[in-house]
Amino acid sequence: MSHSLLLRHADVLVTMDEQRREIKDGAVLIEDNVITAVGASRDLPGTADEVINLQGHVVMPGMVNTHHHMVQSLTRALPAAQDAELFDWLSALYPVWANLTPPMIRASAHTAMAELILSGCTTSSDHLYIFPNGCRLDDSIEAAHDIGLRFHATRGAMSVGQSQGGLPPDSVVESEAFILKDTRRVIEAWHDPARFSMTRVGVAPCSPFSVSDALMRESAKLARAYSVGLHTHLAENDRDVAYSFEVYGVSPAHYAEERGFLGPDVWHAHCVKLDEPGVRLFAASGTGIAHCPCSNMRLASGIAPVRFMCDAGVPIGLGVDGSASNDSGHMLAEARQAMLLQRVGFGPTAMSARQALELATRGGARVLGRDDIGQIAPGMAADIIAFDMRGIAHAGAQGDQVAALLFGTPGNVSLSIINGKVVVRQGRLLTMDLEKIITRHNEWAVSLLA
Repeated sequence: MSHSLLLRHADVLVTMDEQRREIKDGAVLIEDNVITAVGASRDLPGTADEVINLQGHVVMPGMVNTHHHMVQSLTRALPAAQDAELFDWLSALYPVWANLTPPMIRASAHTAMAELILSGCTTSSDHLYIFPNGCRLDDSIEAAHDIGLRFHATRGAMSVGQSQGGLPPDSVVESEAFILKDTRRVIEAWHDPARFSMTRVGVAPCSPFSVSDALMRESAKLARAYSVGLHTHLAENDRDVAYSFEVYGVSPAHYAEERGFLGPDVWHAHCVKLDEPGVRLFAASGTGIAHCPCSNMRLASGIAPVRFMCDAGVPIGLGVDGSASNDSGHMLAEARQAMLLQRVGFGPTAMSARQALELATRGGARVLGRDDIGQIAPGMAADIIAFDMRGIAHAGAQGDQVAALLFGTPGNVSLSIINGKVVVRQGRLLTMDLEKIITRHNEWAVSLLA
């Protein structure tokens, strides 16, 4: 049976549509899981099966997280890794992650997803690349189904251990034959290419310093054979770039080009140190970037030239990255940091609040290859969030409530609708018991560290 939902009287409705309309006293009509009408409240029907009054709220499209390692939520603020750059940070954490179990994967995914949803994310990618003790990507996919998040799961992999010149210990790498076999299995079991799909699967060898040249090439072939997305880390810091030149004799961008990792079906995490020719190569090929400002600052990787990348035409979305390198998974806070960090690096006009919000919505949708999310417009998926602007954090911000979302303290959503279903109401997660999620997560974190 069809169900209609009407959102009315939003102080400002930020559509992020083709005209970037911002509608005062805005309204949205939803039929099942699709937006059917958008406009001023006076111009839309006044009744529906359910009507929600959003006076005092800013309403916008659900945000899209393009890069995460959800399992890392179990190892936040680990003392041995608090003051390390990328390679040393990984070296400290690999031995801990070697003890992960399937229930830990599921529990950490519940925690990461709950944090994302409450902060305004409605679609998230995740890059799980370590599979000890029977762990499978299925564990995190099932967690997304539990909680109601639109999910792009990527089957990561590490195949080159320390004995072969790689960074990870041999104990956490897999054989390449098994990696490719299991990746096919997960795609065939879970990937849904349909419009409004809630589950998609991508291929994601971890990084140039943890997989072989052959696996990178075979991964690209596999992704194209199944018409799924292709993802990896690239040019994250100076040591990462040095490794590319020392081992492969080329820049990270040309490494990606030679292995089939360019194109509109590909997105790379970080790219902090992507050089100007690399930026031009990404722009010309439509290759996307997941910009992760908090992680880049936390690990002292540097400031990605996002303003230059955007102006060059590179598709860019935002990513919270792993919660052991951030150590937060708050999507609105990530957008705020994206705005502020570009200003630190390139001046006060380098990024506006609205430009940062666009990266978090339309930008992320483009990077993940979605034409059905990231904006509030008829025919789009009903992924919509609302922030209550009547609290202390936004007092006095009546001049521009939209910009206040980022210039003020980032808050949690009052309302979240994902695929037409109310997932958060009055700031409370409806699909799962948040207190139980946190308790279970902390128990597994203690167990893992022990």
